[in-house]
Amino acid sequence: MKTYMPNASAEPAKWLVVDATDVPLGRLCSQVAAILRGKHKPTYTPHADMGDYVIVINSDKVALTGNKANKEFYKYHTMYPGGDREIAFSKLLKEKSDFLVQHTVKGMMPKNALGKRMLKKLRVYKGPEHEHQAQNPKPYPIKGGK
Repeated sequence: MKTYMPNASAEPAKWLVVDATDVPLGRLCSQVAAILRGKHKPTYTPHADMGDYVIVINSDKVALTGNKANKEFYKYHTMYPGGDREIAFSKLLKEKSDFLVQHTVKGMMPKNALGKRMLKKLRVYKGPEHEHQAQNPKPYPIKGGK
């Protein structure tokens, strides 16, 4: 008897739309990362790209619980001497909310070539409009949203 080993061509990837309105950032991103990896499917295989495409809309309305908006910082370096910079999450949420969601999901993905390939299936938009109507995306409810 042979063991069934699913591969990426066994099941075509679907397009899913996730609304980020009033959903905590960590809860949203952990569930989006699971969808990108394919963990929501019974045919999940760790070494294959079995995930679906995810479109996150309304990223500017994502919730930050507690006092994280002022206490948490996104830190980076400009690669110049003394180039340490940090931006508060509240400012980052106003100016680059799509980057905030994408960066948080990236931190939850595998740190290898397969993780980079899976991350290319993520599209994040600030408002409710997106340009992927031709793919007929289906709405996907996030568990634990407000």
